[in-house]
Amino acid sequence: MTSGKSLCVLGGGSFGSALANIAAHNGYSVRLWMRNAERAEKINETHENVTYLPGIALHPGIRATTDIQEAIRGSLIVLVSIPSKSFAEVMQEARAFAEPEQYWVSTTKGIEEKRFSLMSDILKRELPDSPIGVISGPNLAKELANHALTATVVASRDSGLRDAVQDALSSDCLRVYANTDMYGVELGGALKNIYAIISGMATALRLGENTRAMLMTRSLAEMSRFAVNLGANPMTFLGLAGVGDLIVTCSSDLSRNFRVGYALAEGQELEEIIENLGEVAEGVNTTRLVHEKACELGIEMPLAAGLYKIIYEKIPVKEVVKQLMSRDQNSDVEFVLPRSGGAS
Repeated sequence: MTSGKSLCVLGGGSFGSALANIAAHNGYSVRLWMRNAERAEKINETHENVTYLPGIALHPGIRATTDIQEAIRGSLIVLVSIPSKSFAEVMQEARAFAEPEQYWVSTTKGIEEKRFSLMSDILKRELPDSPIGVISGPNLAKELANHALTATVVASRDSGLRDAVQDALSSDCLRVYANTDMYGVELGGALKNIYAIISGMATALRLGENTRAMLMTRSLAEMSRFAVNLGANPMTFLGLAGVGDLIVTCSSDLSRNFRVGYALAEGQELEEIIENLGEVAEGVNTTRLVHEKACELGIEMPLAAGLYKIIYEKIPVKEVVKQLMSRDQNSDVEFVLPRSGGAS
């Protein structure tokens, strides 16, 4: 039986740990599931996730465990904070322990490769009878853990889920807004990682603030164009999960994807960058998947296509920039004028 003040986080990374800490401070009994027994034991002993949130005190109400059944049992809310490549695998294991009336919520901003599935699609597939939702927004984990003021969005068609997540995670430093456009909120979180890489590159190349402003604005146009073609509400991209998340990840070196772009522009090899990062940067894989999907559906995404050329075809940045700047010019605001040639 679920408890109204019990929450589980599947995944012991930086964002999952930060959310677990907020819920624990709100009086919730929190179980943090992770694969590494040594790290789990260390968290229980020191109340610190030294791998992903060093120096941040975790509430003693958080119990780390490697037993996924123990973690899920009795929890009202299950937050799934697993990298997209492992998300389906973990959910296939977790579904055996799902209980009636539990709320399952993804916090992962990525896309599954096999079927071009969002994490909510995986939740629906594995838990067809459970209420599901997603969380996304301008939420850099380290700032969230340090109680910097911010806001996020919980999206679900289930009002009970939205209310429960708002109760568990709202605090003096985090406002939790609600939305019913789960697909749009989730796509915003996944797509912006592409443009954070591009922004990191522009920053490293010292292209200037005008350039970054142009890139962010045109990125928003691309994001919304792609998402609307897949069924999202364009208005969602004017909110926290769209423009809000885009701004922070395109502006901060706390963003893993921004750091990837910066290092690429400095001439480092991608494999070395990922190894040095020590965490998953979803934008690298998302770039390929979105580019392939956009080509399949005939959706114009010049910036994403340009980044694909740089990462996967090894085309020099200057050449890609020249190609982008010589494209046919089009309307400024997406959906206001009909598109004449598909230029971003």
